[in-house]
Amino acid sequence: MEKQIVLQQEVPGTIPYDPSASLRIVQDSLNKLADAANVQAVYAEPIKNGDTLVVPAAEVLTVVAFGAGSGGGKDAQTNMGSGGGGGGVGRAFARPVAAIVVTPSAVRVEPIVDVTKVALAALTAAGFMLAMIARMNRQRAPRLNEP
Repeated sequence: MEKQIVLQQEVPGTIPYDPSASLRIVQDSLNKLADAANVQAVYAEPIKNGDTLVVPAAEVLTVVAFGAGSGGGKDAQTNMGSGGGGGGVGRAFARPVAAIVVTPSAVRVEPIVDVTKVALAALTAAGFMLAMIARMNRQRAPRLNEP
């Protein structure tokens, strides 16, 4: 009599595990993020006006994080136990940083400054500084063993 070995038993009401589907999803996600960080995302199509050529330039940042885990434990009814999981997140950020201006006589880089972002950063820094100054100026509570 032959003995049949079951490597993975399907539990009713669950979706069978297919590792190749997970790998395809991860690969597709990484490809999309890699597409966001190419040279076309950094330098846009040049704009020509007469003898002047303007090339917009951007800063592109891609962030990726993954995690996975597994665990086990026996189920009292089926006497089986296993577990696994994983996940990930990715994000691509882009912002304009400069315009490269090419004329017949010169090439210059004109920075693009986001005034709102600078103002918000200054207000945040000022708020933290004021909070730290207030904390440092608070009178210390007397300790029990101090005269």
